Amino acid sequence: MHSLIHLIDSFTQKTIVIVGDVFLDDYLIGRAHRLSREAPIPVLNFKSRRNLPGGGANPAMNIVALGARAAQIGIIGADSNGETLQKLLAESGVDVSGLISDGSRPTITKTRIVAESELRFPQQLARIDTQSELPLSDSIRAKTKSELRRLAANASAILFSDYRAGLIDASLTDVARTLARERSLLLTADAQGDLDKYRRFNLIKCNRAEAESYLNTKLSDEKDFVSALGVLLTRLEAQAILVTRGSQGLSIIVKDKGYTHLPATNIAEVYDVTGAGDTVIAVATLALASGADPVEAARLANIAGGIAVRGWGNVTVTREELRLEIRD
Repeated sequence: MHSLIHLIDSFTQKTIVIVGDVFLDDYLIGRAHRLSREAPIPVLNFKSRRNLPGGGANPAMNIVALGARAAQIGIIGADSNGETLQKLLAESGVDVSGLISDGSRPTITKTRIVAESELRFPQQLARIDTQSELPLSDSIRAKTKSELRRLAANASAILFSDYRAGLIDASLTDVARTLARERSLLLTADAQGDLDKYRRFNLIKCNRAEAESYLNTKLSDEKDFVSALGVLLTRLEAQAILVTRGSQGLSIIVKDKGYTHLPATNIAEVYDVTGAGDTVIAVATLALASGADPVEAARLANIAGGIAVRGWGNVTVTREELRLEIRD
Protein backbone atom coordinates (compact mmCIF):
# COMPACT_ATOMS: atom_id res chain seq x y z
CA MET A 1 0.00 0.00 0.00
CA HIS A 2 2.99 2.30 0.48
CA SER A 3 3.48 2.29 -3.31
CA LEU A 4 -0.09 3.55 -3.76
CA ILE A 5 0.56 6.41 -1.32
CA HIS A 6 3.70 7.33 -3.25
CA LEU A 7 1.69 7.18 -6.47
CA ILE A 8 -0.93 9.58 -5.09
CA ASP A 9 1.77 12.01 -3.99
CA SER A 10 3.19 12.09 -7.53
CA PHE A 11 -0.14 13.31 -8.98
CA THR A 12 0.86 16.92 -8.33
CA GLN A 13 3.44 16.74 -11.12
CA LYS A 14 0.89 15.93 -13.84
CA THR A 15 -1.24 17.95 -16.25
CA ILE A 16 -4.23 16.26 -17.86
CA VAL A 17 -6.22 17.65 -20.80
CA ILE A 18 -9.88 16.64 -20.55
CA VAL A 19 -11.97 16.69 -23.71
CA GLY A 20 -15.63 16.25 -22.93
CA ASP A 21 -19.29 17.14 -23.23
CA VAL A 22 -19.48 19.63 -20.37
CA PHE A 23 -22.76 20.16 -18.50
CA LEU A 24 -24.05 22.43 -15.80
CA ASP A 25 -25.80 20.33 -13.17
CA ASP A 26 -28.54 22.48 -11.66
CA TYR A 27 -30.21 21.22 -8.47
CA LEU A 28 -33.52 22.70 -7.26
CA ILE A 29 -33.85 21.44 -3.70
CA GLY A 30 -36.98 21.51 -1.58
CA ARG A 31 -38.64 19.75 1.34
CA ALA A 32 -41.80 17.76 0.67
CA HIS A 33 -44.68 18.66 2.98
CA ARG A 34 -47.84 17.47 1.22
CA LEU A 35 -49.27 15.99 -1.99
CA SER A 36 -50.61 18.28 -4.67
CA ARG A 37 -54.38 18.48 -5.17
CA GLU A 38 -53.81 18.80 -8.92
CA ALA A 39 -51.83 15.60 -9.47
CA PRO A 40 -50.37 12.74 -7.39
CA ILE A 41 -47.05 14.49 -6.88
CA PRO A 42 -45.36 15.99 -3.82
CA VAL A 43 -45.36 19.74 -3.26
CA LEU A 44 -41.90 21.01 -2.24
CA ASN A 45 -41.10 24.08 -0.21
CA PHE A 46 -38.08 25.62 -1.93
CA LYS A 47 -34.95 25.41 0.19
CA SER A 48 -31.92 26.01 -2.02
CA ARG A 49 -30.40 25.91 -5.47
CA ARG A 50 -27.03 24.34 -6.21
CA ASN A 51 -24.92 24.36 -9.39
CA LEU A 52 -22.10 21.93 -10.10
CA PRO A 53 -19.94 21.16 -13.13
CA GLY A 54 -21.17 17.90 -14.62
CA GLY A 55 -20.75 15.49 -17.52
CA GLY A 56 -17.34 15.82 -19.14
CA ALA A 57 -16.36 18.54 -16.65
CA ASN A 58 -16.54 16.22 -13.65
CA PRO A 59 -13.29 14.34 -14.39
CA ALA A 60 -11.49 17.71 -14.44
CA MET A 61 -12.96 18.55 -11.03
CA ASN A 62 -11.68 15.23 -9.69
CA ILE A 63 -8.23 15.76 -11.18
CA VAL A 64 -7.72 19.15 -9.50
CA ALA A 65 -9.13 17.76 -6.22
CA LEU A 66 -6.40 15.11 -6.42
CA GLY A 67 -3.72 17.81 -6.65
CA ALA A 68 -2.95 17.64 -10.36
CA ARG A 69 -3.50 20.25 -13.07
CA ALA A 70 -6.49 19.96 -15.41
CA ALA A 71 -7.20 21.78 -18.67
CA GLN A 72 -10.78 21.50 -19.93
CA ILE A 73 -11.84 21.45 -23.56
CA GLY A 74 -15.59 21.67 -24.20
CA ILE A 75 -18.43 23.69 -25.66
CA ILE A 76 -20.59 26.13 -23.71
CA GLY A 77 -23.35 28.47 -24.87
CA ALA A 78 -23.08 32.26 -24.87
CA ASP A 79 -25.46 32.36 -21.91
CA SER A 80 -25.59 32.75 -18.14
CA ASN A 81 -25.35 28.99 -17.55
CA GLY A 82 -22.17 28.92 -19.61
CA GLU A 83 -20.75 31.76 -17.54
CA THR A 84 -21.69 29.93 -14.34
CA LEU A 85 -20.07 26.68 -15.49
CA GLN A 86 -16.90 28.46 -16.58
CA LYS A 87 -16.71 30.31 -13.26
CA LEU A 88 -17.23 27.15 -11.18
CA LEU A 89 -14.47 25.33 -13.03
CA ALA A 90 -12.05 28.27 -12.85
CA GLU A 91 -12.68 28.79 -9.13
CA SER A 92 -11.82 25.11 -8.56
CA GLY A 93 -8.49 25.55 -10.34
CA VAL A 94 -9.32 24.11 -13.75
CA ASP A 95 -7.74 25.80 -16.78
CA VAL A 96 -10.81 26.95 -18.75
CA SER A 97 -8.96 28.58 -21.66
CA GLY A 98 -10.02 25.62 -23.84
CA LEU A 99 -13.75 26.17 -23.30
CA ILE A 100 -15.31 27.36 -26.56
CA SER A 101 -18.41 29.55 -26.58
CA ASP A 102 -20.95 28.72 -29.28
CA GLY A 103 -23.72 31.30 -29.57
CA SER A 104 -25.86 28.97 -31.70
CA ARG A 105 -26.63 26.59 -28.83
CA PRO A 106 -27.40 26.71 -25.11
CA THR A 107 -25.03 25.41 -22.47
CA ILE A 108 -26.07 21.81 -21.79
CA THR A 109 -27.92 21.97 -18.47
CA LYS A 110 -29.42 19.16 -16.40
CA THR A 111 -31.96 20.63 -13.98
CA ARG A 112 -32.88 18.19 -11.23
CA ILE A 113 -35.81 18.64 -8.85
CA VAL A 114 -34.80 17.11 -5.56
CA ALA A 115 -36.74 16.39 -2.37
CA GLU A 116 -34.97 16.47 0.99
CA SER A 117 -36.03 14.63 4.12
CA GLU A 118 -34.60 14.24 7.60
CA LEU A 119 -34.22 10.47 7.42
CA ARG A 120 -32.41 9.83 4.12
CA PHE A 121 -30.35 11.30 1.33
CA PRO A 122 -32.17 13.66 -1.07
CA GLN A 123 -34.36 11.96 -3.65
CA GLN A 124 -34.45 13.09 -7.29
CA LEU A 125 -38.04 13.50 -8.48
CA ALA A 126 -37.56 14.75 -12.04
CA ARG A 127 -34.96 16.06 -14.47
CA ILE A 128 -35.28 18.67 -17.23
CA ASP A 129 -32.54 18.71 -19.88
CA THR A 130 -31.63 21.77 -21.95
CA GLN A 131 -29.58 20.71 -24.96
CA SER A 132 -29.32 21.44 -28.68
CA GLU A 133 -29.78 18.52 -31.07
CA LEU A 134 -28.03 20.36 -33.92
CA PRO A 135 -24.55 19.21 -34.99
CA LEU A 136 -21.55 21.39 -34.25
CA SER A 137 -20.44 23.69 -37.05
CA ASP A 138 -17.20 23.09 -38.95
CA SER A 139 -15.70 26.24 -37.42
CA ILE A 140 -16.40 25.06 -33.84
CA ARG A 141 -14.91 21.64 -34.64
CA ALA A 142 -11.81 23.34 -36.06
CA LYS A 143 -11.46 25.47 -32.90
CA THR A 144 -11.76 22.33 -30.74
CA LYS A 145 -8.90 20.65 -32.60
CA SER A 146 -6.81 23.81 -32.36
CA GLU A 147 -7.33 23.97 -28.58
CA LEU A 148 -6.42 20.30 -28.23
CA ARG A 149 -3.16 20.84 -30.12
CA ARG A 150 -2.33 23.90 -28.02
CA LEU A 151 -3.09 22.39 -24.61
CA ALA A 152 -1.48 19.02 -25.39
CA ALA A 153 1.90 20.75 -25.64
CA ASN A 154 2.18 20.81 -21.83
CA ALA A 155 0.17 17.70 -20.96
CA SER A 156 0.96 14.25 -19.61
CA ALA A 157 -2.28 12.71 -20.91
CA ILE A 158 -5.47 13.39 -22.85
CA LEU A 159 -8.67 12.09 -21.27
CA PHE A 160 -11.87 11.88 -23.32
CA SER A 161 -15.12 12.02 -21.33
CA ASP A 162 -17.77 11.11 -23.89
CA TYR A 163 -21.35 11.81 -22.85
CA ARG A 164 -22.41 11.40 -26.48
CA ALA A 165 -23.63 14.98 -26.78
CA GLY A 166 -21.88 15.66 -30.08
CA LEU A 167 -18.46 17.10 -29.25
CA ILE A 168 -16.27 14.04 -29.79
CA ASP A 169 -16.10 12.52 -33.24
CA ALA A 170 -13.60 10.29 -35.03
CA SER A 171 -11.73 13.26 -36.50
CA LEU A 172 -11.04 14.62 -33.00
CA THR A 173 -9.75 11.31 -31.65
CA ASP A 174 -7.59 11.03 -34.80
CA VAL A 175 -5.95 14.33 -33.83
CA ALA A 176 -5.38 12.97 -30.31
CA ARG A 177 -3.71 9.82 -31.65
CA THR A 178 -1.39 11.94 -33.81
CA LEU A 179 -0.48 14.12 -30.81
CA ALA A 180 0.11 11.03 -28.67
CA ARG A 181 2.58 9.65 -31.21
CA GLU A 182 4.39 12.97 -31.57
CA ARG A 183 4.58 13.78 -27.87
CA SER A 184 4.43 10.34 -26.18
CA LEU A 185 1.13 11.21 -24.50
CA LEU A 186 -1.16 8.82 -22.68
CA LEU A 187 -4.66 8.47 -24.15
CA THR A 188 -7.63 7.38 -22.03
CA ALA A 189 -11.38 7.45 -22.58
CA ASP A 190 -14.61 7.02 -20.69
CA ALA A 191 -16.37 5.87 -23.84
CA GLN A 192 -19.94 5.51 -22.50
CA GLY A 193 -20.59 2.81 -25.09
CA ASP A 194 -19.31 4.57 -28.23
CA LEU A 195 -16.16 2.50 -28.24
CA ASP A 196 -14.98 2.40 -31.85
CA LYS A 197 -13.76 6.03 -31.82
CA TYR A 198 -11.15 5.10 -29.22
CA ARG A 199 -9.23 2.37 -31.03
CA ARG A 200 -5.57 2.09 -30.05
CA PHE A 201 -5.99 4.14 -26.85
CA ASN A 202 -3.98 3.18 -23.77
CA LEU A 203 -7.08 2.70 -21.62
CA ILE A 204 -10.75 2.52 -22.60
CA LYS A 205 -13.40 2.46 -19.87
CA CYS A 206 -17.09 1.60 -20.09
CA ASN A 207 -19.65 0.05 -17.77
CA ARG A 208 -21.23 -3.38 -17.89
CA ALA A 209 -24.39 -2.30 -19.75
CA GLU A 210 -22.33 -0.43 -22.36
CA ALA A 211 -20.08 -3.45 -22.93
CA GLU A 212 -23.14 -5.70 -23.29
CA SER A 213 -24.71 -3.31 -25.79
CA TYR A 214 -21.55 -2.98 -27.86
CA LEU A 215 -20.97 -6.74 -27.99
CA ASN A 216 -24.69 -7.56 -28.26
CA THR A 217 -24.36 -10.19 -25.55
CA LYS A 218 -25.33 -10.66 -21.91
CA LEU A 219 -22.54 -10.82 -19.33
CA SER A 220 -23.76 -13.13 -16.58
CA ASP A 221 -20.75 -14.74 -14.91
CA GLU A 222 -17.00 -14.32 -14.60
CA LYS A 223 -16.32 -16.49 -17.64
CA ASP A 224 -18.47 -14.11 -19.71
CA PHE A 225 -16.47 -11.10 -18.52
CA VAL A 226 -13.12 -12.73 -19.23
CA SER A 227 -14.25 -13.55 -22.76
CA ALA A 228 -15.92 -10.18 -23.38
CA LEU A 229 -12.99 -8.07 -22.21
CA GLY A 230 -10.67 -10.17 -24.36
CA VAL A 231 -12.86 -9.49 -27.41
CA LEU A 232 -12.92 -5.76 -26.62
CA LEU A 233 -9.15 -5.62 -26.18
CA THR A 234 -8.54 -7.31 -29.54
CA ARG A 235 -11.25 -5.49 -31.48
CA LEU A 236 -10.28 -2.04 -30.18
CA GLU A 237 -6.51 -2.67 -30.34
CA ALA A 238 -6.19 -1.07 -26.89
CA GLN A 239 -3.53 -1.48 -24.25
CA ALA A 240 -6.15 -2.02 -21.55
CA ILE A 241 -9.95 -2.26 -21.20
CA LEU A 242 -11.67 -1.42 -17.90
CA VAL A 243 -15.32 -2.30 -17.26
CA THR A 244 -17.08 -1.05 -14.13
CA ARG A 245 -19.62 -3.47 -12.65
CA GLY A 246 -21.47 -1.53 -9.95
CA SER A 247 -21.66 -3.43 -6.67
CA GLN A 248 -19.38 -6.11 -8.16
CA GLY A 249 -16.46 -3.71 -8.52
CA LEU A 250 -14.55 -3.54 -11.79
CA SER A 251 -12.64 -5.76 -14.18
CA ILE A 252 -9.62 -4.94 -16.32
CA ILE A 253 -7.76 -6.75 -19.05
CA VAL A 254 -4.27 -5.68 -20.09
CA LYS A 255 -2.54 -6.52 -23.35
CA ASP A 256 -0.09 -9.42 -22.88
CA LYS A 257 -0.86 -9.56 -19.12
CA GLY A 258 -4.39 -10.91 -18.88
CA TYR A 259 -7.55 -10.34 -16.87
CA THR A 260 -8.03 -9.13 -13.29
CA HIS A 261 -11.24 -8.63 -11.31
CA LEU A 262 -11.27 -6.21 -8.38
CA PRO A 263 -14.27 -6.50 -6.00
CA ALA A 264 -15.97 -3.32 -4.85
CA THR A 265 -14.27 -1.74 -1.85
CA ASN A 266 -17.52 -0.30 -0.48
CA ILE A 267 -20.98 -1.84 -0.84
CA ALA A 268 -22.41 -0.92 2.57
CA GLU A 269 -22.45 2.88 2.11
CA VAL A 270 -23.72 3.44 -1.42
CA TYR A 271 -25.89 6.57 -1.47
CA ASP A 272 -25.50 7.94 -5.00
CA VAL A 273 -23.54 6.54 -7.95
CA THR A 274 -23.74 9.83 -9.90
CA GLY A 275 -20.29 10.72 -11.18
CA ALA A 276 -18.53 7.66 -9.76
CA GLY A 277 -17.43 6.65 -13.25
CA ASP A 278 -15.90 10.10 -13.72
CA THR A 279 -13.88 9.56 -10.55
CA VAL A 280 -12.72 6.14 -11.77
CA ILE A 281 -11.44 7.41 -15.13
CA ALA A 282 -9.82 10.49 -13.54
CA VAL A 283 -7.89 8.44 -10.97
CA ALA A 284 -6.95 5.72 -13.44
CA THR A 285 -5.62 8.33 -15.88
CA LEU A 286 -3.57 10.12 -13.23
CA ALA A 287 -2.17 6.84 -11.94
CA LEU A 288 -1.13 5.69 -15.42
CA ALA A 289 0.39 9.09 -16.16
CA SER A 290 2.34 8.80 -12.90
CA GLY A 291 3.88 5.46 -13.89
CA ALA A 292 1.48 2.89 -12.45
CA ASP A 293 0.82 -0.32 -14.33
CA PRO A 294 -2.81 -0.67 -15.49
CA VAL A 295 -3.86 -3.09 -12.74
CA GLU A 296 -2.37 -0.85 -10.06
CA ALA A 297 -4.14 2.13 -11.63
CA ALA A 298 -7.42 0.19 -11.66
CA ARG A 299 -6.95 -0.78 -8.01
CA LEU A 300 -6.54 2.86 -6.98
CA ALA A 301 -9.48 3.92 -9.18
CA ASN A 302 -11.65 1.22 -7.59
CA ILE A 303 -10.88 2.57 -4.11
CA ALA A 304 -11.68 6.11 -5.25
CA GLY A 305 -14.98 5.01 -6.78
CA GLY A 306 -15.91 3.44 -3.45
CA ILE A 307 -15.40 6.81 -1.77
CA ALA A 308 -17.38 8.74 -4.40
CA VAL A 309 -20.59 6.71 -3.96
CA ARG A 310 -20.80 7.67 -0.29
CA GLY A 311 -21.75 11.23 -1.21
CA TRP A 312 -24.62 12.83 -3.08
CA GLY A 313 -24.41 14.35 -6.55
CA ASN A 314 -21.10 14.85 -8.36
CA VAL A 315 -18.61 14.10 -5.61
CA THR A 316 -14.90 14.75 -6.06
CA VAL A 317 -12.38 12.63 -4.19
CA THR A 318 -9.36 14.38 -2.67
CA ARG A 319 -5.82 13.10 -2.20
CA GLU A 320 -6.34 13.17 1.55
CA GLU A 321 -9.47 11.00 1.35
CA LEU A 322 -7.69 8.54 -0.89
CA ARG A 323 -4.68 8.37 1.44
CA LEU A 324 -6.89 7.74 4.48
CA GLU A 325 -8.83 5.01 2.70
CA ILE A 326 -5.63 3.20 1.76
CA ARG A 327 -4.18 3.46 5.26
CA ASP A 328 -7.41 2.16 6.80
